[in-house]
Amino acid sequence: MELTSPALTDGEPIPGVYALAVPDPETNVTFAANRNPALHWAGAPEGTRSFALLCIDRDAPSVRDDTNLEGREVPADLPRVDFAHWVLIDLPPETRSLSEAAFCEGVTPRGKPGLSEGPREGVNDYTGWFAGDPDMAGTYKGYDGPCPPWNDSVVHHYDFTIYALDVDRLDVEGDFTATEVLAAMEGHILDSATLTGTYTLTPRLRNT
Repeated sequence: MELTSPALTDGEPIPGVYALAVPDPETNVTFAANRNPALHWAGAPEGTRSFALLCIDRDAPSVRDDTNLEGREVPADLPRVDFAHWVLIDLPPETRSLSEAAFCEGVTPRGKPGLSEGPREGVNDYTGWFAGDPDMAGTYKGYDGPCPPWNDSVVHHYDFTIYALDVDRLDVEGDFTATEVLAAMEGHILDSATLTGTYTLTPRLRNT
């Protein structure tokens, strides 16, 4: 399989229009257009009965002690963990593309409900990130774009991966997560393809 996008180039920076936040000279960051990018795929194997899509940041800090603090920087040697930005499953087998902004445009405080019939969307990890924030706390489903710490010492990598599956519907319910989807897909993946974009809000990394 091959996954492509008119908006993204594999291994290159993600345009700010597809991010949750962009740099701001006064406040470090500000909310952005937060559109889901258009995606296209080809080469699905015979027997494909549905598709699933995950967008995962594989460079999220494992602890938040230094994140977004003036005069400090998230160290490069800090262990990194996955952070889910999009969990989309049960796409019909004839699907070969997703349109820009069809699933997300703009930042929705407290989160979007996501799709729950036909294609379904799971919980992304902003649900945990914003927990405790009185203005933003809620259940975030569907796509929400990059917003790495503005003082992180590493550029983040975002893997958009399309999976061709041999089942019509994955066995997950309710507020399911990317981890639950990955577990449910075990033994059902016929093929997959990944497109990776990068993103940083750290000034010194953006200027190199």
